[in-house]
Amino acid sequence: MNLADMLCYADIGQLSNIANTYDCKCNGHSKNELIQSILSHVNRRDVFEKQLNALELEDIRFLNSILFEMRDLFSLEELIARAQQSKFGEAEPKRSAREMIASFRQRGWLFNGHSQTTKYLFQFPQDLKKRFTDSMVRTFGTKLEFADEPDVYRDEQNLIAHDLYALLHYIYHNEVILTSDGAIYKRTLLHLLDTLAIKEEPVAKGGWRFGYGRKYRDLPDRLSFLYDYCYYQGYIQELPGRLELTGIGTEVVLRGKRENIASVYRFWLKLYKGPIPNLQSLVYWTGRLASDWVSVQSLGDVLCPLIKPFYYDSPESIFEQRIVRMLMHLGLVRIGEDESGRHTILFTKLGESVASGTYVPDEETIPVVIDSGSLA
Repeated sequence: MNLADMLCYADIGQLSNIANTYDCKCNGHSKNELIQSILSHVNRRDVFEKQLNALELEDIRFLNSILFEMRDLFSLEELIARAQQSKFGEAEPKRSAREMIASFRQRGWLFNGHSQTTKYLFQFPQDLKKRFTDSMVRTFGTKLEFADEPDVYRDEQNLIAHDLYALLHYIYHNEVILTSDGAIYKRTLLHLLDTLAIKEEPVAKGGWRFGYGRKYRDLPDRLSFLYDYCYYQGYIQELPGRLELTGIGTEVVLRGKRENIASVYRFWLKLYKGPIPNLQSLVYWTGRLASDWVSVQSLGDVLCPLIKPFYYDSPESIFEQRIVRMLMHLGLVRIGEDESGRHTILFTKLGESVASGTYVPDEETIPVVIDSGSLA
């Protein structure tokens, strides 16, 4: 439902609270006058953006967690959890989660359901979602450094589909022996990496490697993702001491099938949404803000406050390595470099098409692998 519909179902007490928030001058005993006055104020761009600009960072994070949900209804417990998660373990918050929710109700951004089955649930006006995203794009946009199209840029469109096939092709034609803990022997790994279009170095020993897939501990980032995609698609199987194709994987190789990039992108969301819960919204903001060439640094400055650290992974490394770099590998962004050495980014037409048509609910998230024998 839209805001006007929700105001009609709201009781006069909530309408009065909303009217006070927007300093509406009207007959507080007339529900119709309250509704019309509230709509008049909320529909004014300057009033709406004043409310948005007055939000604390944790409010923005809380709002961000709601804007990109396809569901209409939320329980109070879920909203409290989202509000608490928006604090990112920072300094003692000024308000409790319940106070944050109450402030959203007073602004007319959250309403109780109106039916017998939904009266204890909360909903966000659908028409406000677009207004919020458009307003936030304008606000974020003032902080960006725009750039000219670079003379040279990196564009990996279609290469991930090529290398998914190359990985299966390699396993089909070669014996891949695994160590006792399921890793690929280094000599075989080096040979495999040489067959791929995008070159990576083997993982250096030491340091932490967990959270971004089953094989993230043993394989470099992109190959780890390719391996996990093939594993979860049922193309490969880990047998005692060796890695082989399944019947489905063999058929893919014999048919010369190439994966659909939308399917690969959807899998990436499932795999990375565990450590980066608001990943879909971060891709959305990247697409909206990098529709023209902008500096990676300035885009990171805007988005990193929305990114929660993951163990030893800082918001900056998550943005640069887990999001921007993987979006480049997926072919959704181009990365350039100007004469001063500044890195720039552009969301591709393919990225717009794929990202806009894909949504992954929380229940489809692949559990985070903390170590070789546990899931969180």
